[in-house]
Amino acid sequence: MESRDPVLRERLQTGFLGVVAFALILFLLVQAKFLLITLTIAIIIFSLTSDAITAFNRLKVPTWLATTLALVVIAVGLLWLTTTVVSQINEIVSTAISYSERVQKLIPDLIEWMGPKAQTVTETFVSSINLTGWIRSLASQTSNMISGAVMVLLYVGFMFTERVWFPIKIERLAGSPEQARKVRAIIFSIMRRVNRYLVVKTALSAATASLVWLVFRVAGLDLAGPIAMITFILNFIPTIGPIVATVVTVLLALAQTASPGETAAVGLACSVIQFLIGNIIEPMLLGQTLRMSSFGIVLSLAVWGAVWGLPGMFLSVPIMAAVMIISAHIPWLHPLAILLSREGFAEDGLGEEDQAAAREAELAAPRDLR
Repeated sequence: MESRDPVLRERLQTGFLGVVAFALILFLLVQAKFLLITLTIAIIIFSLTSDAITAFNRLKVPTWLATTLALVVIAVGLLWLTTTVVSQINEIVSTAISYSERVQKLIPDLIEWMGPKAQTVTETFVSSINLTGWIRSLASQTSNMISGAVMVLLYVGFMFTERVWFPIKIERLAGSPEQARKVRAIIFSIMRRVNRYLVVKTALSAATASLVWLVFRVAGLDLAGPIAMITFILNFIPTIGPIVATVVTVLLALAQTASPGETAAVGLACSVIQFLIGNIIEPMLLGQTLRMSSFGIVLSLAVWGAVWGLPGMFLSVPIMAAVMIISAHIPWLHPLAILLSREGFAEDGLGEEDQAAAREAELAAPRDLR
């Protein structure tokens, strides 16, 4: 018994410290969420742009010129996208407020065939929803996007100023050139997979939004542009986003037409578009890029949605991909990588592309520090 007491005490202390560390990390994630969200977005933008700069370097374009052009494009594109999203959301919110009472009156009429009891329950439920207040609060939150865009630009700018020093910093932190090459290869593996996912997802979301816009225009409905923008944004949220986008589309179609038949036709067309692109075309294009578990994606969506709200839902897939790849190369985290992977197989090896990217980063470091 005496020999077991120190072991038991050590395990209890380790468990207690683990709980305290987890609580502290969770506290910091919640309290500093604005800074951490903007930092995460900046890292993703920096990763995407770094690939483009590397491609320009292969074409003999000077690094300083490629970096300057990248910063200008990022600044203009991010500010344009932010102002466009805010204006479109404000337009759809202001219109939705005027339609909200009409929708709340129409919904019970649509289920009249279910009987008076179901209609009464539905009327009570719908009347208890403060739809106008919820829409106004959503509109007020969009103002944070401008300040967030400015913070992202600052982060990206500072990252680019120190981009050339990253390889040597990694080498000195790792302690040995061999370990540093492995760390760089892991980083570039994350960047390559997440970048491919985001590029494909952006293209498919744009295609989905364009088709939804076309459906609204053919049906002769207003707000085709804002609905397309909402669809494009929500499609980045896995599983839940396309469903919410379709529901919003159906509600606005119902509010404008007041016709169950036309609304059903618009809803069916948008549902078919979402199904074909999300369940057939997207898996074909992404293939084995992320290889993440569907349950893990939903779990990550719930966790980061609870911690960071709506931005956490957008970032849940890139964060989970990074966690899975890192866990696959840390022995004591290997079970987590297996649970997060789709086939239950965590890939330990690093591909030739990752190794080549790591060597390019090493060569990009200043010569006198290599």
